[in-house]
Amino acid sequence: MGNRKTTQKPPEKQTEQIQHLITSTSFQKLKELPIPFCQSQCVPHKHEILICGGNEQRACYSYHTLKNEYKFICEYPSDVELKGHCVVKLEDNNNKDSNQITLLSIGGSRFRKRHTLMMKYVSVWSNISNKLKTYNQWVPFTDNRNYPIIIGRKDDSYLGVRAVIGGSNNHLLFITYPSNNISVFDLNTFQFIQHHTLSTDSDIRYHCFVLKSENGQRQEMMKTNKQNNQMLLFCKNTGLSIEYDEDKNIFQCHQLPVCDDIASFNRYAYVCINDVILFFGGGNSRAISKLVHEYSIRENKWMTFQNTLPSTLHDCVATLSEEDNHVYIIGGQNDKNKEVSTHMKTKVRVWDPSQLSQKEFKFVIQYWIRISEIKFGWIDDFDKIIIKYIEK
Repeated sequence: MGNRKTTQKPPEKQTEQIQHLITSTSFQKLKELPIPFCQSQCVPHKHEILICGGNEQRACYSYHTLKNEYKFICEYPSDVELKGHCVVKLEDNNNKDSNQITLLSIGGSRFRKRHTLMMKYVSVWSNISNKLKTYNQWVPFTDNRNYPIIIGRKDDSYLGVRAVIGGSNNHLLFITYPSNNISVFDLNTFQFIQHHTLSTDSDIRYHCFVLKSENGQRQEMMKTNKQNNQMLLFCKNTGLSIEYDEDKNIFQCHQLPVCDDIASFNRYAYVCINDVILFFGGGNSRAISKLVHEYSIRENKWMTFQNTLPSTLHDCVATLSEEDNHVYIIGGQNDKNKEVSTHMKTKVRVWDPSQLSQKEFKFVIQYWIRISEIKFGWIDDFDKIIIKYIEK
C-alpha cells in the first residue's frame, strides 16, 4: 500500500482496478481553511475536526467531514499568545453524554504568558449550542474549589510541547517539552507528581508523542498491567520507548531506531493507527520534506513510501477521524515558510492494508479466482492471505 518501497515484483497479471485499489495513495484536496494555520492543534469529535488555534492565531473552527464546511467556534482570550501550544481531550469516565467533550489547552514559557484553559464543547452544527452559555469558549482551568490552575513550572518552556492522557483512570497528563523533559500532572489532585529528564541530546519540541497500542488495536492507553503506561517519542534522531510505573512513580526509557530520511527533522504531522505511526512532511532550518514515513511499533521497523505529499510541508497537523477512516492533514508552512490554508485527507487503507474492508478483500479474491480458473468459496484465512499479499 502507499507504493511501499520493495524489491519484490508483483504478480504478472493485474487489472487496472486491482492496481488502483492496492497502490493508489492520492490525497484528496478539501475546502481551504478559513484562514492560514500552522502549528495548529486538532481534535476529532464524531463527524467534526476541531481546529484549536495556531501560531499567533487565536481563532478556533469546526470542520464538518460530511459537509466539507467550517464553522467558527470561538477565539482564545485576547491576552493569550499561541506558539507551539498543545490541546488534548480530557477523559471523563462519569460523562455519559457523548455529544459533549472537554478540551484542555496548555502553552507558554517564562517569556510568553502561560495559559492553561479548558473548553466544554458541544457541536456548533447543532441548535443546542446556541443555548448553552458556558460551552464552546476557553475558560480558566480550575480545581475543585474553583481556583485557577496553571500547568507548568516557572522555568518550563512549553513552546512545541506535546501531551497525552493516560493513567489507570485516565487521570494523568504526560507532558514532553524542551529541552528534554517529561512531567506527570495528576488531573485529580491538580499537582505535578513527577519530573524526569529524558536521555537524549535532541531538543525535544514540535515532536511526535503518542500512546502505545496493544495487540494491534488502537486504544487511548496500553497497560501491560494496571500500573504501567507506555508511550513513544520521536524527534529528529531521537527515538524513545517510555514506560511509566504508576505505583512506583518512576520512568524507564529505551532507545528506538530512527529512519535516516527523517533523522534531521521535526515539525512533522503524525498520527498513530493501530500499531503504526505515520509521519507526513517535516522540516528543519535547512530543508522541508514531502515524504511519508511509517514506523511499525510491533516490528520496530521504518518504511519510506514512494508516494509523497503533493508539496513540501512542515508545521502541519494530522488527525484520524474514526467516523470515515481518513487521516486529515491541516495547514502548515511551505518551502517558502509561508503559512498555507491547505486541507487534505487520505484514506487510512492506502497506508495500512489491514484497514481494507471485507468488500475490498472479496473484490481482490474474486479477481484471483477469475485468473486462476479455480472454483472455491470464501474462507476466513483469505483475510490473512490478502494482507500478506498487499504488504509485499
